[in-house]
Amino acid sequence: MEQHYKLSRVKDLADNDMDFIQAIAEAFIEEVPEDAERLKKAVAESDYYNTYQAAHKMKPTIDLFELGVLQDLIVVQDWGKFERAGEDCSRELELVLTAVERASAELKEDFNL
Repeated sequence: MEQHYKLSRVKDLADNDMDFIQAIAEAFIEEVPEDAERLKKAVAESDYYNTYQAAHKMKPTIDLFELGVLQDLIVVQDWGKFERAGEDCSRELELVLTAVERASAELKEDFNL
């Protein structure tokens, strides 16, 4: 438990209410992997607008669960926001996608989702 994510902020937010913590974990599983796929597709297509939108939407949750890739996600977000066509954010994108995959798998196992 909590190898690829951390619950300390979630527990603080939920005031240790396990039902609420479970609901937040479920929301992560329902939304973040889907947003990550949207992000991956947008970067591959040089769709700056959707890259920015997906990354911006993911930031609070990535931060809340302390996945350790917030700065990488911001690099990807800024790539889209500032339409940095001459720059490569693929390394940062891969770090974010891997972190989301690992955290999602671990959350599913830890919360029986």
